[in-house]
Amino acid sequence: MTQPRILVTGATGKVGGAVVAQLHAAGVPVRALVRGEADFPEGVQAVRGDLGDPASLDTALEGVDTVFLLWPFLSAEGASDVIDAIGKHARRVVYLSSAGVENEQEEPGEAITMFHTELERLIEASGLEWTALRPTGFASNTLGWAEEVRTTGAVRAPLARLARPLIHEADMAAVAVEALTTDALLGARPLITGPELVTQERQVALISEAIGCPVRFEEITLDEAAEQMRAAGYPAELVEAIVPAQAEMLAHPEPVNDEVERITGTPARSFQEWAVDHAADFR
Repeated sequence: MTQPRILVTGATGKVGGAVVAQLHAAGVPVRALVRGEADFPEGVQAVRGDLGDPASLDTALEGVDTVFLLWPFLSAEGASDVIDAIGKHARRVVYLSSAGVENEQEEPGEAITMFHTELERLIEASGLEWTALRPTGFASNTLGWAEEVRTTGAVRAPLARLARPLIHEADMAAVAVEALTTDALLGARPLITGPELVTQERQVALISEAIGCPVRFEEITLDEAAEQMRAAGYPAELVEAIVPAQAEMLAHPEPVNDEVERITGTPARSFQEWAVDHAADFR
């Protein structure tokens, strides 16, 4: 396979930014899709465009062979037009999906995974080469606790014993780079996870260790958590999906596997490593 020119969407986010950084470090030509001003290392080309406006993508896609697609919306509305625009230029899409998508599901599921299911189907029907990466929970989602940690020294959340194999964005990026630059994952839907289940209470303890300051976990009820999310502006359908799904994980936790190591040759990073990498975000 000849070296591709790759367009990375979500390039200013945690996962997309890690994909850009790893491709650039490997000497692979990479272009970053941005909606505004952004700083990237010399050699990374930033091009304006918005997935919410498919007509704005033509310049960004010019000369592109492969696209890393991170869908930023909570519905698949407009996705068909974006995939059509990609198909006019590129031959391959690597899509960051979700572990909650099930292969044999006849109808899309609840709000957390419904749009991922629809995006996967659209991409598979497009005629493009494809890979759908299905990660478990993102370690970076715990950055939602950062302001609370800085201002109160506490995290108020439900389900202290909820354990998840949270995955480091650098590991998602490493698998994505393999899919973007080789044929090893063509037509695959790898489930990728962190190396172990870590409870939310333990996650807070590890953040506390990483920043060198005491941080306590204060457990609240599911109803209080739902009210917090609504007050923070989360759509009602998302609140109604996320809170029960988290409670269900107490009895049926997400699986843990070694796919990151199998694909990349390097073991998945632990949540402790993630906390150390992001200590500055919590100080």
